Amino acid sequence: MISVSEAKRILQNIPLNKRSQLIPLSESEGLFLGDQVRSLMDVPSFDNSAMDGYAFKWEEGLKELEIVGESAAGGYYSQKLKYGQCIRIFTGAPLPKGADSVIMQEKVEKNGAKINFNPEDAIQGQHVRYQGSQCKKGDLVAEAGAKITPGLISLLASVGVGEIPVFQPPKVSILITGNEIKNLGEILNKGQIYNANGPALDVWLKGLGIRDIQHWQVRDEKKAVQDIISKALAQSDLVLITGGISVGDYDFVKEALEFHQVEPLFYKVKQRPGKPLYAGMKKEKLVFALPGNPASVLSCFLNYVKPVIESWKGNSEAWDSFVELPVSDDFEKPIPLTQFLKAKVEDGKIHILSGQESFNLISFGTADGFAEIPEETTFIKAGQTIKFYLW
Repeated sequence: MISVSEAKRILQNIPLNKRSQLIPLSESEGLFLGDQVRSLMDVPSFDNSAMDGYAFKWEEGLKELEIVGESAAGGYYSQKLKYGQCIRIFTGAPLPKGADSVIMQEKVEKNGAKINFNPEDAIQGQHVRYQGSQCKKGDLVAEAGAKITPGLISLLASVGVGEIPVFQPPKVSILITGNEIKNLGEILNKGQIYNANGPALDVWLKGLGIRDIQHWQVRDEKKAVQDIISKALAQSDLVLITGGISVGDYDFVKEALEFHQVEPLFYKVKQRPGKPLYAGMKKEKLVFALPGNPASVLSCFLNYVKPVIESWKGNSEAWDSFVELPVSDDFEKPIPLTQFLKAKVEDGKIHILSGQESFNLISFGTADGFAEIPEETTFIKAGQTIKFYLW
């Protein structure tokens, strides 16, 4: 049995089969760039007005201009302006030939086909966005490894990029083991429970940008478990198994993984919940066998599986996805294990919730993450800072 920090260290150093692929920009949010991206054009691609106003050719002492036309966004005034002439122009519209300045509409007085203004308000080059002032064609606009946010998508679209290279998320198989497991909508007989782990893992994986997800359900039968693991390993990069990893008479997962020559990275971690956590590899395939109860599944996923997936996607900060905040009340931890507690952050403090038993899901309805109490710590005083992992 190893410590939480040792388990995380092992996972941080495993060789992940990272692959880059081109995908449409509109489908990339939440992923990470697999290569740098350069602008395909000058932005702006033409000199344009930064204000609603009047475009003109600047000269010293100018205080009156003749209006000879108009230019709105999407349009263009094709004639060349002479000294003393101007056009009505709107934000984003191209500057006509001969114009080099814009005066705001609030600074002028319109008299028929002319405008009058204070010469001090007509400043050379003012309110003009010049071609290439944001970036020029070929300029680097995004580094490899950058997280693709709505803001970055907007930037890349503005420079003409329609497809981008991203680190391809792993293909994932979810294996739910247990004779007692029934799917939602099915009738429960005595001794049976609904599948709470499958839907939770599915939603969490989709939130991480994973779309290739296979779902499997298998009874606690040795041959059946071996067969389903064989199929999952053949089809997926990452296999998540819930249940069947302990040492009971009907726990066949570890034996089945050995049968398929999966090499263990570790088995059992000094933590609660989720002590019988297993991680292993077969060539480039990664397997996590999680305990069956939902508290253990969610805790192990958040602390181990999620950062592995984020690393797979190219996130260089995957293992630093926690904040440190003060705890609201005293808390005593008598067990010599790292404890992950369902908690909620309010008013900048971590509130540890009641109902911490591994079978008890009520607190999941209000929790927004797990608080971590280190293995060597037996007592946390109110106001002391601890780690908090947000869902």
